[in-house]
Amino acid sequence: MVGHAPPPIFRRGPAPRVRLWVFVIACVAMLVADLHFRYLEVVRQTLSVVLYPVEMAAATPAEFVRNASKYFATLIRVQRENRDMRRKALADAERLLRQTDLEQENARLRGLLAMSERISVTSVAADVLYEARDVFSRKVIVDHGSQHDVTAGQVVVDELGVIGQVTRVYPIQSEVTLLTDKAQAVPVRIERTGQRGVVYGAGEGMLELRYLLANADVQPGDRLVTSGLDGLFLPGLPVARVVSVNRELQAFAQIVCEPVARVGHAAQVLILGRAQPAPERQVPPADKAKD
Repeated sequence: MVGHAPPPIFRRGPAPRVRLWVFVIACVAMLVADLHFRYLEVVRQTLSVVLYPVEMAAATPAEFVRNASKYFATLIRVQRENRDMRRKALADAERLLRQTDLEQENARLRGLLAMSERISVTSVAADVLYEARDVFSRKVIVDHGSQHDVTAGQVVVDELGVIGQVTRVYPIQSEVTLLTDKAQAVPVRIERTGQRGVVYGAGEGMLELRYLLANADVQPGDRLVTSGLDGLFLPGLPVARVVSVNRELQAFAQIVCEPVARVGHAAQVLILGRAQPAPERQVPPADKAKD
């Protein structure tokens, strides 16, 4: 077989190394020609348009994974931020409610201080603990009793006016009967005219001014203050305001009033001390000798 030449049908052509150099020289020539004369610009644009769907299809899985990871990361961050914002909003709402309540309490305390300064007797500030258990009466329990020199009969007021009277005293607590209790009566006078009368509790948060003749000079809007005739209620304390006057039912007018104070709603009150009794009249020695 040595020296045997293959038949023409199996001729292999140029050697691989020769073909490599031919292709390299052709590529370099094409690169140089395209660099100087831009012959392949149209070919590149055509190929980019043709291959764009293929590129998009190849990039879709990676883009989907990237967008999904970004979506879930953003969702988790937004949920965390919403949770933090809701927690902060609840804390701010609680703080705002607490501040509003403190402002209202501060205003009430300033009113009580102003009321105590206007009154010439000593007073004791107390907090209302709860309402009495008797459903047929209007009474509250305050946190001051006999250990704080509180005695039965003392008047209880808030920053607006009279709310009731101490009716029962315990060592550290006291029972206060409110103005609207049906067993409570307060001697009053009409501030505009000076007409005296007695106001009674009528229940349901209202009062009734009784025993005034039908032709008495009383009008809706008149303010009632304590007259001081009983010796327990200091004169001039605001009590009620006339709401309606009915003169057609009987000889006495039916006069409905509403308390000016926050009866049944006050949280802080003043327990007023008793007025100092008038000094005894000094009898001259000559009169004693005559006696």
